Amino acid sequence: MKPKLIFIVDDDAFITKLVTKRLSEEGYYMKSFAYAEDCIAALNENPDLIVLDYYFLKEGVSKMDGLEALNKIKAIKTEVPVIMLSGQEKGEVVLELARSGIADYVIKDNNLMDSLFVSIQEVFNHQ
Repeated sequence: MKPKLIFIVDDDAFITKLVTKRLSEEGYYMKSFAYAEDCIAALNENPDLIVLDYYFLKEGVSKMDGLEALNKIKAIKTEVPVIMLSGQEKGEVVLELARSGIADYVIKDNNLMDSLFVSIQEVFNHQ
């Protein structure tokens, strides 16, 4: 069985490295992107899962946020599950994302890697 392809989309290089390293060690094939636009351009590679940051920063340039990216991803690849990462803990943001079809929401805190790993396992176990 070929390894599952997971896209990690986050403009924080530390988070991207951390997630990529841990999930690669677990046998997943990882591809990382700093911005959602790059991920969307690569959807023809048919990822099995996308781990998407909610908030992107790039000085002087307007970047789409995680909700916009989620909507574009779902318009192109409706079947690909998306786990949203964020430091956001506002209930209305999480609710809006849930209504938009995310598979799960993982908060960027000290338990990020454990929470994300559990979330990924749950997504793949329910497919």
